[in-house]
Amino acid sequence: MTAREWHEERAAAWTARRDAHAARGVVLSRLRLATFLGGVSLAWWGVSHSSVAAVGLGASLIAAFAALVVWHARVIDAVERADAAREVNAQALARLRRDWASLADVPPPAALDFDVHPYARDLDLFGHASLTKWLGPAATESGTACVFSWLLAPADPDIVRARQIAVHELASRIDWRETLSTEGYLGRIKPSELDAFLSWLEAGRFSPRWWRVLIVVLTASIWILIAAQVVGLLTTGWWLIPMLAGVILSFVRARPTYAVFDRVSVGERALRRYAAMLAHATAEQWSSPELLRLQQQLRTGGEAPAAIRRIARLAEWSELRASAALLHFPIQAVTLWDFHVLFAMERWRSRCGRHTRGWLQALAEIDALSVLASIAHHEPDWTLPRVDRLENVIRAKAVGHPLISADRRVANDIEVGPAGTVLLITGSNMSGKSTLLRAIGLNIVLAEAGAPVCATAFSTPPAALYTSIRVQDSLELGLSYFMAALARLKAIVDAAESHDNRSRVLVYLLDEVLQGTNSVERAIAVRAVARHLLDAGAIGAMTTHDLGLAEEAPLASAARLVHFTEQVEPDGKMSFDYRLRPGLATSRNALRLMQLIGIQPK
Repeated sequence: MTAREWHEERAAAWTARRDAHAARGVVLSRLRLATFLGGVSLAWWGVSHSSVAAVGLGASLIAAFAALVVWHARVIDAVERADAAREVNAQALARLRRDWASLADVPPPAALDFDVHPYARDLDLFGHASLTKWLGPAATESGTACVFSWLLAPADPDIVRARQIAVHELASRIDWRETLSTEGYLGRIKPSELDAFLSWLEAGRFSPRWWRVLIVVLTASIWILIAAQVVGLLTTGWWLIPMLAGVILSFVRARPTYAVFDRVSVGERALRRYAAMLAHATAEQWSSPELLRLQQQLRTGGEAPAAIRRIARLAEWSELRASAALLHFPIQAVTLWDFHVLFAMERWRSRCGRHTRGWLQALAEIDALSVLASIAHHEPDWTLPRVDRLENVIRAKAVGHPLISADRRVANDIEVGPAGTVLLITGSNMSGKSTLLRAIGLNIVLAEAGAPVCATAFSTPPAALYTSIRVQDSLELGLSYFMAALARLKAIVDAAESHDNRSRVLVYLLDEVLQGTNSVERAIAVRAVARHLLDAGAIGAMTTHDLGLAEEAPLASAARLVHFTEQVEPDGKMSFDYRLRPGLATSRNALRLMQLIGIQPK
């Protein structure tokens, strides 16, 4: 069964299950109304007419109503779960089709500076029709952030290999990954809320011991004195004194107490979903070393799922003031409820607080690996690349652009390097030069994140990737296009000259260098940039329309020439096959393209 067939079958099954549960929910809601109205009416009539049987039957109907409420809540939860699973599979199908309009948006990290990062903007890592939109959000916000960090910074080759083994194992656990994604879809925690929760967990302040003793003494005094009055040992309401003291203390300590509750209550439902995801990851039998390591991290300091379920329950109890506002004051007055919940949270924090960040980080990494594993499931013809320190050349067979659908994608063999050479790509407008650069760059990014790549074979040295493909001017900084392009090139040249290629080879991808200036000065500038990069031992690829560059030093001796070309039909129409050919381009098409859109050159 292909990935498309699997997701179509699952989407249909979950849709049918959702509709069945929804229909059951309608019936239950009507039964709830009937039992409630019937029970109240019978009980009222029985009391009015002194009918024990009517009162008993009414009480039975009210009890049935309570049971139906619980049942209905479970059915509603089942509807939501089925709809979430349906959406998970619908998104997977959109991902397979590269249906960008249907895919969920994935905002970039707030801290990312596109003008500074060496390749994020040029390679379409974020935004519409981007790599991260294609990958989709992970089950957790932390998992999404983990994917971002892996794409934005290359990993050590040993880490890449460990991730690849885990990705290979996860790729076949389709049902497991679907369940993880569904749980995440049902309960998300905002990063700001999670940060507040974790900062509270790792704070060092606890309620003083004397304060906890005082609250326990006041609570015990209230109940002992109430009991004494009930049994007749006391005739005066002495219990009002400790209760009044407790009420005063409740008002005095309300702000700091509720501040803690707000930081812990990142969403009782979301915390329960996190507990479910942790249980899902902990219970599975893994074989890859990386997944076993992360699973062991989830067991550090006790079982993470049980601990998170406990704090979720405490978070639910802390919501009494919101969920039952009318009852909150009398309950708080008699039991000092909020203080006891606070102390229970602090006891939980003392036992589990120092482990929680590690648990959530382990879950985030498993979640991120699951995202990469979906690539392997969806694209079985792709390969896991070799990232090897012994390599000095990037070699790829049938490499294509990952974001172009398979029915439109054209694959080419490429070789970039070794040091002292540059892949010089020439060709006419719209022939595929920029797309090839992005294909190379995106596959390097995927490779160094531990993901499969869009190729039948791919090997690369550990790479420090720099690109200049989509340069933008800046009104804010007062930079013209030309100055922005110069700044980008200077950053790449400076990085190459200061880079230690022994641990990681600097790889550059340059598209139409300095196209915003005249051809004479551009040729001089391109030769200068090329000389700096070649002398620094960097490897890379450049595109150009200026065919004369290949005949002058340093490119005359260093350039490996490849090109794209167009095909002109007998009726004058032009087409492109996007096939890379050896040698220098021999055709130009700017004037013909003008004619095709109706502008006749004179």
